[in-house]
Amino acid sequence: MISNQILQNTIDGLKGIARVDFCIMDTDGKETASTSASMSGCAAEAAEFAKSPADSQEIKGFQYFKIYDEQQLEYILIAAGTGEDVYVAGKMTAFQIQNLLVAYKERFDKDNFIKNLLLDNLLLIDIYSRAKKLHIQTDVKRVVMIVETADGKDNNVLEAMRIYFGSGSRDFITAVDENNVIVVKDLSDGESAAEIEKAALGIESYLTKEGMKGIHIAYGTVVKEIKEVSRSYKEAKMAMDVGKIFFDDRNIMAYSELGIGRLIYQLPIPLCKMFIKEIFGGKSPDDFDEETLTTINKFFENSLNVSETSRQLFIHRNTLVYRLDKLQKNTGLDLRVFEDAITFRIALMVVKYMNYMESFEY
Repeated sequence: MISNQILQNTIDGLKGIARVDFCIMDTDGKETASTSASMSGCAAEAAEFAKSPADSQEIKGFQYFKIYDEQQLEYILIAAGTGEDVYVAGKMTAFQIQNLLVAYKERFDKDNFIKNLLLDNLLLIDIYSRAKKLHIQTDVKRVVMIVETADGKDNNVLEAMRIYFGSGSRDFITAVDENNVIVVKDLSDGESAAEIEKAALGIESYLTKEGMKGIHIAYGTVVKEIKEVSRSYKEAKMAMDVGKIFFDDRNIMAYSELGIGRLIYQLPIPLCKMFIKEIFGGKSPDDFDEETLTTINKFFENSLNVSETSRQLFIHRNTLVYRLDKLQKNTGLDLRVFEDAITFRIALMVVKYMNYMESFEY
């Protein structure tokens, strides 16, 4: 649970204060961390001491101490030297490591609780009882953010996020798979959309400085009860997927901004294929040439304004009208008519969604 590196850093720091060498071994006498190579010869004595009823003992010029994790013997601490000062230093070091075990266990328990909460693996009564036991507030406003990078499988992303938020943060940082990091953000200090967006921009900026690439951040809606956190997580997941399909030019996506893309994302593929066949017959928007697609997209960008579209495309108004007439002849849809334009726009989005989903089948 607690890493050997943390134990090593702890006894290194305590050696600098007490000027006493320390060694930590497991109950079998295997060295875990040490400030002196000469203490590796204490393995046999440590294993024997682990079996004895004593909690501390002086053996061959060394002080031995037992370190427990909830009454279960976890480590043997050895302090080099004898005398009252060495004994006190050893006792304080053993106490410090025991507290570290408790702190890291609590962190692990909280992380495990948050993961199960996100995945809907807890009964309602268990959510509130475990939250109380772990001292987690249940009525705080929160939002779930998903952070994904091109290095999604690199554990450095998770560690970088924990460093960014700091150990004293009221936010929870975890991961339920190898592809992304999840932030359950505490919003007790403010819940406006602007503040959430600002937090997302801060994360993106930090990860960029850390050398991460391909950063995408998505977040759900604000929830007021801990039992609703899983809903915000599902919304964030949808925002991540829908954002990649319909808003691929954006790195930060909010569930509340998905618009009609959210509805299309939930359509079954057979229904989508039927709709496209009814609109375009045997054709697909993918078959249109680049010039036609550019014209269509620019026309939509300018809210079906013929004059502004022709100006931005650097073509005569009559040329644009000719292209629109040609498109109407091929598809039966006149983009200058609002209803036809809506149908065509939705059809383009449906095709984009179908292509995205089919790319995962191969």
